Amino acid sequence: MKFSKEEIQTACKHLVTRIRNFLQSPQCREFLLFLFFVFIASAFWILHTLNEEYETEVSIPLRFKNVPENVVFTSDIPQNLNLKVSDKGTVLVKYMLGQGLMPITLDFDEFRQKGTHIRQLTSEWEKKIQSQLVVSTRIKDISPDTLEIIYTQGQGKRVPVRIQGTPTTKRQYYLAGQDILPDSVMVYAPKSLLNTINAAYTQEADLTDIADTTHFTLPLAPVKGAKFIPDNVNVRFYADILTEKTVSVPIIGLHFPAEKQLKTFPAKVNITFQVGMQQFKEITADDFTVGVSYESLQSNPSSDHCELRLIDSPAGVSHIRLSSTSAEYLIEQKIQP
Repeated sequence: MKFSKEEIQTACKHLVTRIRNFLQSPQCREFLLFLFFVFIASAFWILHTLNEEYETEVSIPLRFKNVPENVVFTSDIPQNLNLKVSDKGTVLVKYMLGQGLMPITLDFDEFRQKGTHIRQLTSEWEKKIQSQLVVSTRIKDISPDTLEIIYTQGQGKRVPVRIQGTPTTKRQYYLAGQDILPDSVMVYAPKSLLNTINAAYTQEADLTDIADTTHFTLPLAPVKGAKFIPDNVNVRFYADILTEKTVSVPIIGLHFPAEKQLKTFPAKVNITFQVGMQQFKEITADDFTVGVSYESLQSNPSSDHCELRLIDSPAGVSHIRLSSTSAEYLIEQKIQP
């Protein structure tokens, strides 16, 4: 349904007239007066409430200065101190609405003389913090109560990355390979601790039901007092679909005297195995060796069957099965030319 321009103008004029009549009516004036008194009452209630004393938490940044380039902090140092303070609500609102506090700046030169492992009580900075607060504000608690600072000066080494956990694939898949980037990281720690760290391990993660190529970003498991750079690695797992293949492999004699040779019935044995689709065409019968050793035949000369042994198989195949584990045989004298 379409409306003409005249109909739309008429409807708008009618709506404006109704709104104007409502605003000029006694009912509207009474409603506005009611809202005014509600606003005044709410304002008095808020002022009364804010005049009472409350507790809240505020944070204050923590910063270092004069830190040499070769110094690496190996402990987890918080970026902020959390303060529990009490005061009237009108004061606490200022803190909560973003009246930022100046950072607590720690001069590294003052810590250098205390060694590489320092425990600093944060309560010792209470006066410095209080100077930034309103006089009536009281500090009830500072968290953390102790700051543990561990650092090393240029002592580091490169260690390999190890994945913590065993990746598993979905059914009918197998893990064809994996990449870790980077495959090694730098670790910094005091010398006594550094000597005990020989690898960086990833944190445990769900590495199950992998299918196709799957990518993870894994953080490294922290070691107290040590720092890894970088502190996470990219891991890529390559999964491939398993398929079955059968090849016919000749049976050979092993360690036979030069004048003797083995003849088996049948001369070949079928080998069935599972392999990924990517390698399906690459794997051939030449990659397998099935043999019978001369020593095994001499240990049981009365038997007319020999035991077949899989001597060699290529990487990347699994669930290898021989169509037969034994065969009839003859030991023949080689015909000399």
